[in-house]
Amino acid sequence: MLLVSLLLFFMVEYGRGDVTIKILGIESTQAQRDSYRNQLGLNQSPLVRYFTWLAGNDWWLKDRVGRPLVTVYNPQTKEPEWWVRGNAGELLRWQMDGGDLFELVRQEDGSSIQRPAPDDIWTTDANGIPEFWGLNNNNSAVRWIRGEGATIQVRTKAGFREEGDSPVEFIPLSKGLIRGDPGESLRTGRPVSASLPGRIQKTGVLAMLAFIVVMPLALLFGVIAGINEGRWTDRIISITGLALTATPEFVTGVVLILVFGIWLKWLPAVSVFFSDQSILELLSSWDSAKILVLPVITLTAVELGYVARMTRTSMVEVMNSSYVRTAIIKGMPYSRVVLRHAVRNALIAPITVIMLHVNWLVGGIVIVEVVFGYPGLGTYIYDSAIFGDFNAIEAAAMVTVAIAVITRIIGDVAYVLLNPRIRYA
Repeated sequence: MLLVSLLLFFMVEYGRGDVTIKILGIESTQAQRDSYRNQLGLNQSPLVRYFTWLAGNDWWLKDRVGRPLVTVYNPQTKEPEWWVRGNAGELLRWQMDGGDLFELVRQEDGSSIQRPAPDDIWTTDANGIPEFWGLNNNNSAVRWIRGEGATIQVRTKAGFREEGDSPVEFIPLSKGLIRGDPGESLRTGRPVSASLPGRIQKTGVLAMLAFIVVMPLALLFGVIAGINEGRWTDRIISITGLALTATPEFVTGVVLILVFGIWLKWLPAVSVFFSDQSILELLSSWDSAKILVLPVITLTAVELGYVARMTRTSMVEVMNSSYVRTAIIKGMPYSRVVLRHAVRNALIAPITVIMLHVNWLVGGIVIVEVVFGYPGLGTYIYDSAIFGDFNAIEAAAMVTVAIAVITRIIGDVAYVLLNPRIRYA
């Protein structure tokens, strides 16, 4: 997982282009882009930003700020905010106005009151310049120079404007992925940790529904084809499965949209719903839940054919084994031979395929979600990749890597349950 994160970082870092152009637009000037690059901390070296994303930077920035750094949730946005805990236990931030520095003291309702900062907070650096390190309203550790507020470029709905009395250095704060905080999304401006859980939940429900539908059907069709080797039932299942497996997800999705969404109008052609709508609310009624039908069928189609064919191959091999033939010759009921002796051993190979294809299912969801406009993890990865949003891509991708590792472990445990002769030292 560490190697994947490191490789992915450098692929995004050197392949995304200038992300400030995507944030500000092509009409922005070089000075405006440089100003935003400084505010976003993108002028730091790539390795520093990678380790900040991985392990955070609050553990060393607290020494620079000189006071403990804490996170509290904003009652309005429900998102974490960084504050400095003062000597009296107050939560503080700072801002400069008219060349004077002011403290912002957080209140219980999430608002803040302003008061003049004490004069003794200023220190002198190695060059004799009076400076102060504190926190601003954008969750960044910042450095002010006394009497020399910098001018930065700020984008508003009316266009760009210059803002004075600003810090000269910005370092966005992060606890790091290891502690559940992969930083702030460059695309949305929101903490990635606040956006990912809802996306993961929606994708998890979609993948779970597809898994619940496809796996029993695939195993059933595979067993039926295996015990009817060479017959018309076997041929129909095998040919249909091959056709489904050979058809890409985006083709299947587009065909289903055309047939059931546009021509017949039986089902919604897209799976768009309000981003703040809970997936449980969505599944509470058929009228809202039917937007998931076409994405689930699209995910099911490819998996159904592949797993069914693998199960069929394994079943044919087991049915031709000596112990199965002996049981049939001895007069044991055919259904008992199949269900109690053949199926259990025949499932060992398909279990491998199923566990590997859970990973594929999560990866294939990216395509399916984009085709149907489903607001899940796949769409989040796609949008972030197009934008070049490193923090979001890394965090979302590591979720899929974690799923791959976990499902591989589950597959290994399933081997032991299906065949007690398999043991791991």
